Amino acid sequence: AASGFVLSEPVRLTLGKERAARLDWGADETGRMVPRIIRSGAAVEVLPLPDATWYLDAETGEIGLLKLAQTPQQIAQLLSMPPLREIDVPAVSEVLRELVPDLPAPTISRLRTLKATLVPLLLLGTSENTYMGRFRGYGFGSQVRDYAAVNFRYGEAVLSPDHPGEFVTLKNGETVRVKRDTQQEQRLIASLHRYGLEEMPYFGRSGVAGDQKVYGLESEKAWPSFMQHDIPLLKAAGWEVVNPQGFRHHVLEVEAWVGEFDEQEDGWFSLNMGIVVNGQRVALAPLLHELFKVDPRWLDALMLAKMKDNEAIELYLPDGGRVKVPAERIKPLARTLIELFDGKAGSEEIRLSRYDVARIDALSNMDRWEFKGADALTSLAERLRNTSGIQAVQAPEGFALELRHYQLEGLAWLQYLREQNLAGILADDMGLGKTAQALAHLLLEKQMGRMDRPSLIVLPTSLIFNWKSEAKRFAPQLKVLSLHGKERAVYFPLIAQHDVILTTYPLLWRDEEALLEHDYHLLILDEAQTVKNVSSQAAQVVRRLNARHRLCLTGTPLENHLGELWAQFDFLLPGMLGDARGFTKTWRTPIEKHGNTLRRDLLAQRVKPFIMRRRKEDVATELPPKTQIIRTVELEGGQRDLYETVRIAMDQRLREEIAEKGFARSHIIILDALLKLRQVCCDPRLLKLASAKKVKERAKLDLLMEMLPELVGEGRRILVFSQFTSMLELIETELVQAQLRYVKLTGDTQNREEVVRRFQEGEVPIFLISLKAGGVGLNLTAADTVIHYDPWWNPAVENQATDRAHRLGQTKNVFVYKLVVAGSIEEKILALQEKKADLAAGILSEDSAGLTKFNEADIAALLAPLPTGEEDS
Repeated sequence: AASGFVLSEPVRLTLGKERAARLDWGADETGRMVPRIIRSGAAVEVLPLPDATWYLDAETGEIGLLKLAQTPQQIAQLLSMPPLREIDVPAVSEVLRELVPDLPAPTISRLRTLKATLVPLLLLGTSENTYMGRFRGYGFGSQVRDYAAVNFRYGEAVLSPDHPGEFVTLKNGETVRVKRDTQQEQRLIASLHRYGLEEMPYFGRSGVAGDQKVYGLESEKAWPSFMQHDIPLLKAAGWEVVNPQGFRHHVLEVEAWVGEFDEQEDGWFSLNMGIVVNGQRVALAPLLHELFKVDPRWLDALMLAKMKDNEAIELYLPDGGRVKVPAERIKPLARTLIELFDGKAGSEEIRLSRYDVARIDALSNMDRWEFKGADALTSLAERLRNTSGIQAVQAPEGFALELRHYQLEGLAWLQYLREQNLAGILADDMGLGKTAQALAHLLLEKQMGRMDRPSLIVLPTSLIFNWKSEAKRFAPQLKVLSLHGKERAVYFPLIAQHDVILTTYPLLWRDEEALLEHDYHLLILDEAQTVKNVSSQAAQVVRRLNARHRLCLTGTPLENHLGELWAQFDFLLPGMLGDARGFTKTWRTPIEKHGNTLRRDLLAQRVKPFIMRRRKEDVATELPPKTQIIRTVELEGGQRDLYETVRIAMDQRLREEIAEKGFARSHIIILDALLKLRQVCCDPRLLKLASAKKVKERAKLDLLMEMLPELVGEGRRILVFSQFTSMLELIETELVQAQLRYVKLTGDTQNREEVVRRFQEGEVPIFLISLKAGGVGLNLTAADTVIHYDPWWNPAVENQATDRAHRLGQTKNVFVYKLVVAGSIEEKILALQEKKADLAAGILSEDSAGLTKFNEADIAALLAPLPTGEEDS
C-alpha cells in the first residue's frame, strides 16, 4: 500500500529469474534526499525483506530476487532512514562512506531540472463495486462508478494536481526538479465543469493513488454522449485522454482494415481479415460473429437495409477494449461472408474457393480495405464480372444450323468457361437450343485441335436419339458413338476413336468400368437435375469420371429444393458450395424454412457467374413468331418388341391382301396397319391386345412427363393434342400422380366454356385436347406451348390445332413440339410431310383417293423395321 501499487484482481505469480539493480539517491516530494533502488521496468515493485530483496513484476506476473551490492539488512535499514536535509548531507555522507562504501554520496546538485511544457492528462476509469454517498444523479449505496482523474505531465514527469512542491520521482527511480505552472494547472482543473465534470465524493478506486480527487458526470447515462461529443473538444483544448482497458466506455480507434488471401494446397484460399488498433492487428471474424449473434438485424435483409449507414456499431476486443465503427463498414461483410453466421465462433479465417469470384469481387471493391495476395483472384473475378466483355465467336465451319444471336452468345460463354478452366450450367428455357449450342461448342473444340480425347455426354434415355439426330443434322463432322442397347459392350473398344460418346444415366453405373478407363475432354450432363440425388449410383459415377471441362445442360437447374442446385455444383465445381450438411445449415434451412431473403440473394450472387439462363421472353426479338421443335424418343424393351411383332404381322397381312385384292383395294388394311403401329408408338395400352397390356415400357409418355414439369416450372401454358381420347386418359392419370393441374376437352365435354375459361384465366397450366373436339373453334391465346403427342400427318389439320394458340391476340412466342418415335412409322411419315405432303395427308385420311398417289415402295418404306445400329459416325 505504501508503494501505491494496486491490483484490481488476483494475479497468478510465477518465479522469475534474478534481476540486477542498484542503490542510489533521489529526492522526495519536499526535495530532501532518500535512498532509492534503481531497477528496470515501470511496473516493478521492490519488496525489501530481512533475508532477501524481492521484486514483483505486474506486467509479467513474475516474482524474484533482486541482485544488489548491499546486503538485505543494509538495504532494509537504508530504505527506512529519514529524508536528509541539504545541511545534513555532508555529515551523513561521511558516515555512510565507511558503512556502505558501494553507495554513492548524496548531493543536491546532481538533480536534473525539467523545463517542459505542461500537458494536462484526463485519466478515465471504472471503479469496482464500492460504496459512495449521493452524488448528482447517483444514489446512495454500493455500485460501479465511472470517473475521471487529472494528472499533469512535464516532459518525463507525471504528477497529480495535489503533488507538493517541485520534486518528482520518475518511473525509473530518478528524482528531478520540475518547473511547474501551478496557475495554469488550476485553470485547467476549473475548466472541467464546462464539459459536465464535477468533483465526486471519495470512494475506493483502482489506479488512483491515495485520496486524489476524481470527477464524475451527472449520471451513468451521460457517459456515451460525453465520449462522443466532449472528448473531441477536450482533445482540441490540449488534453490527452487516457482510456485504460478496464474503463467501461473505453473506445479505441480503428487505424486500418486489412485482409490477406493465402493459397492452400487443396486449391482453396484462406481469408484472414483484421483491424489494426493501437498498432496491433485484431482478427475481425470472431468480433463479427459475436456481433451477429446478439444483434439479429444483421441476419435479416429488410432490417439490414433499414439500418442507417452512420449508426455506430460497437465491437468488443478480446482484451476488454472496444471500437466503434459505422454500420456501412460492416454491411458489405454481412452481405458477402455468410460463414460469419455459421456458428464457428473461434475461427479467424474464412475458406474461399477460387471459383467463389462473386464474393472475392465484392470484397476487393470495399473502400478503405487493404488486401494482400488477391491479385490473381480479383483478376479472375473481374473477368467473370464483365461477361459482356467476353469475346464474340463465330459458329464453327460447316455447322449446318444458323445460330441465332443469343445462341452465339451462349457459344461464346461456353468457350470462355473452357478458356478459364471453369465450369457452368447452360440453363436456357426448353426450346432455346441448348443441344445445338453444346454441339457447336464441341465442333469448335474439335476444329481448333483441342479435342484430343473424346467428350462424354450423359443424358436421359428419352433424349439419346434426339442428340444423335441433331448431331447428324448440324455437326456431321463429329464422330458420334452411342453406347446404348443390349449390344453396346461391342462398341467399348471404339470409344477412343470417336469425338462424342453418348450414354444414359441408367447405364452409367453398369458401364462404369469401361467409361473410367478413359479421360475425357468435356463431360456434359444433359437434364443435369437427374443427378440431384447424390447418393444415386449415376451421381456417384459422374463424380469419378475424369474430364478437363464439365458442363451441365438443364432448363430447370432448380425444381424442388436447393439441394438440387448444390448437387449440380458439387459435380461442376466441387467444394464451392461446401458439403451437403454445411450447405443445408447455411443456405437451405434459412432460405426454404425461414424465408431469409439475404441468404437467398447471397446465394444467387455466388452462383450467378456460372449460370447462363435465357428465358423465351428475354430473347423474343431473336425468335420467329412460331418455333417448331421435334423431340425424338427410342422404343425400348417390350415396347420395341411389340412394335416389331405388330409390324411383321401387319406387313405379312398387307402383302397377302395386296396380292389378293390389289394395292388400290387394300387401303383399309393399310390404314389399320399404320394405326396399330402409331398406337404402339403412343402407348402399348392403346392396342386391344392382351399381350400389349403386359408391356410396361411407354417411351413417349415418359418423355412427355419429363417435359411437362419442366415447362410448368418455367411458367409455360401448355396445350397437349392427341388424336386418341384414350391416350388423353392415360396422360390424365400421369398428371394426377405428378400433382400437375389440368383441364381436358374431348367430344364428351359438356362445359366447354368453363374448361376454356379456367385455362385462359390461369387457373391451370395444362390443357388436354382431342384433335377432333378442339382442333378448331377455340381461342386459347393464354397458351404459349403446343405439344402434338401423336403427330397429325395432314399438315393443314395439325396447323389448325396449333393455331388455337398461335393466332391474333397472342403476345408471346409460341413453341410447338412434335413427339416422334425414332425410326418408326412416325418419323418416316414426318419426313414424307416435307416431300409428299399431299400423299401423307391422303394415306392417313379416310379419302381413299389419296392412296392412288402411293406405290408399294412407299408402303414398304413405311413398314420397314426399326434401326438396330448403335453407332453414328
